[in-house]
Amino acid sequence: MKNYDVAVCGGGFAGISAALAAAREGKKVVLFEKEYMLGGLGTAGLITIYLPLCDGYGRQVSFGIAEELLKLSITYGAEDRYPANWLDGIGTRTENDTRYMVQYNAQLCAILLEKRLKENGVDIMYGSYAVDTDTENGRITTLYVQNKSGRIAYPIRTVVDATGDCDIAHFAGVPTETFKQGNKLAAWYYFTNDSGYHLQQLGVVDEPGQTGESLTKRRFSGLDGEEISEMVCLSHERTLKHWLEKRKTDPGAVISTLATIPQIRMTRRIVGEYEMADAEMHTYFEDSVGMVANWKKRGPVYEVPFRTLYNKKVKNLIVAGRCTSVDEDLWEAMRVIPCCAVTGQAAGTAAAMTDDFSALDISALQKKLVANGVVLHEKDIL
Repeated sequence: MKNYDVAVCGGGFAGISAALAAAREGKKVVLFEKEYMLGGLGTAGLITIYLPLCDGYGRQVSFGIAEELLKLSITYGAEDRYPANWLDGIGTRTENDTRYMVQYNAQLCAILLEKRLKENGVDIMYGSYAVDTDTENGRITTLYVQNKSGRIAYPIRTVVDATGDCDIAHFAGVPTETFKQGNKLAAWYYFTNDSGYHLQQLGVVDEPGQTGESLTKRRFSGLDGEEISEMVCLSHERTLKHWLEKRKTDPGAVISTLATIPQIRMTRRIVGEYEMADAEMHTYFEDSVGMVANWKKRGPVYEVPFRTLYNKKVKNLIVAGRCTSVDEDLWEAMRVIPCCAVTGQAAGTAAAMTDDFSALDISALQKKLVANGVVLHEKDIL
């Protein structure tokens, strides 16, 4: 099949950011996405809240493509949570004010993300997902992709694993860890009524200050096909039950949109050259490739070490998104959209520069990131 400089596996916000970054460095990029819309959990999964780019105390910490995609998602207006203090400069930005986050329309966002990738020359392969690799002398040489055409072998120079499940690393024999706590059940859906179009966050809630409700005591690994199918059926069952109860007081309510992928947050991650811990907030890392905040609480800022994105066992593989190398406590903060975009931009830029991440000149990578709007260190926040 076609030869590409960079293959990105997974079309969520991490993969989109990686593909954009690599393409903007002049590389020939392909993005493989198993669904037929981009955005992952943020669109097909209906988790349509672009969580904060700020630390909750008035300082923006995530920049570059992370901010670009937030603004892109509300090109035609926000559904809710429009932060006028950040986007329009109206009001103040203190610990008592709205954080830099938005709620967007899933379908519009997916179309706009596709358009942005196509404008930057990225080839998108829908209905396509990696199922295996050939690895030789510490390098992935071939990526096997399954789609309607069958099983296709792609010769590979560099791979970005943005699958969310660390699938490519797993196939290639890179050390990984699974999420030991398991995932709680979620059943988010949209409904319409006389007052408009609404997001119903049922079960697990991804929003500052909210905890959600427990729909079942069962936890889900997200790595077993039979279990995932059972989870989706339970989600649909809870949705129906919730809607029928809602109709008793709101007879005009109609379910308008269901998630088309399971709402699984964390499954498997890489064991990188460095594992970042939740306790390392406000820690300076010389090899930082960007910063992220903690969506669950105000205050923490984390610099992201480049070493959390790869394991030198496989030289030409880098990860982005929710499968970077962090401890169990930090994983919950690192899995969300802004963090996926920050690590995606770093991974894609690095993939455009080298096919051996352990030998990459970090200062050269950092210069490119800074030139593209990224702020690397907390001390540099204005």
